[in-house]
Amino acid sequence: MANTPPIATSKRKSVELFAGAGGLGIGLAMSGFEPQLVVEHNKWCCDTLRENQDVLAAKPSKPRSLEVVEGDIRRVDFTRFDASLDLISGGPPCQPFSLGGRHRAYDDARDMFPQAVRALREARPKAFVFENVKGLMRASFQNYFEYVQLQMEHPEMVANQDEHWEDHLARLERHHTSSKRPGLHYRVVTRLLNSANYGVPQKRERVLFVGFRDDVDARWSFDPGNHSMEALVWDQTFGDYWDRHKIAKKDRRLEGRSLQLSRKLSADHRPSTKAWRTTRDAINDLPDPRRIKQSASVLNHHFQDGARTYPGHTGSYLEEPAKTLKAGVHGVPGGENMLRRADGSVRYFSTREAARLQTFPDSYKFHGAWSECMRQLGNAVPVKLAQVVGESVAKQLEASENG
Repeated sequence: MANTPPIATSKRKSVELFAGAGGLGIGLAMSGFEPQLVVEHNKWCCDTLRENQDVLAAKPSKPRSLEVVEGDIRRVDFTRFDASLDLISGGPPCQPFSLGGRHRAYDDARDMFPQAVRALREARPKAFVFENVKGLMRASFQNYFEYVQLQMEHPEMVANQDEHWEDHLARLERHHTSSKRPGLHYRVVTRLLNSANYGVPQKRERVLFVGFRDDVDARWSFDPGNHSMEALVWDQTFGDYWDRHKIAKKDRRLEGRSLQLSRKLSADHRPSTKAWRTTRDAINDLPDPRRIKQSASVLNHHFQDGARTYPGHTGSYLEEPAKTLKAGVHGVPGGENMLRRADGSVRYFSTREAARLQTFPDSYKFHGAWSECMRQLGNAVPVKLAQVVGESVAKQLEASENG
């Protein structure tokens, strides 16, 4: 069964922007943040959010009506929350920076970072957590990455009408290095995190921006994670991984980097970290979705035909964390949303299997056709990763308040 982390009992007020299917929001709710407002423009995502509002509100025993704004964030006024929020979170649309996209960055009208900064300016929360794709850290985007971070640090330094972003960046840099900086400011740290290092059965890298308002003495740093590939390969070489999953000896196989690493490990030197969770760990107890009667008893677990391999897209091996699930921009989501068996055959993951790989609760119901559900999941933050970050932020907010 999928692990369902305990839900925190003490609540802090939050607002979720660009919520998508709710992965970031669920993890933050589990770590003690209660959303007062959720903003998302996609109809199917909003249907999913409303369907699961008890999970997002972190009050399964006392469900309440969650305010979900379906529409353009540019029309949402955040001034009503002035300094009353503990956290603003969200994932500004990442298409401008995705390695699979067109890399238009600051020339792309879909860049919603300015709206995230406006929410900070108007609501003045104690802290924020924003995430984006690995592509944002490309060398070609280095200046724009700095621009994004400086806007978060100084949200009241608004670009003038028709001011080029590079001119605005220069003003921000001068303000940032000034000895006199009145107004609203945040101290921001960023890190590229691999979700597999945090117990997520998927090798998914995301850029996290975490900021604390100047008056919050947070003294915060990123949790490095306590899972590793070395620990997984040790378990598969010297531990009980295969016996635990009842795999016949003839079917026990390591390939690629795992095989190379296994030859360097020693039975006497077990890594101190926990093992990466594999695709098999995540979905092994689910029935094969091709067995209609069995799969029908599991929420969002239906077989999708048509999977095939092609260069660069060969699917995910059972004995490793899955490759990064992708939203897909041209028709059916990409070939990495497939399971690859030991004999080389492939099939698409069901929505429920993909949800397991993103650590969503089994009770979480997704709305829309399979391709739409996979887009929601391909754009999501793994719940477990969000929870780890959220718990750390909540802990530091409490420590700051208690002196």
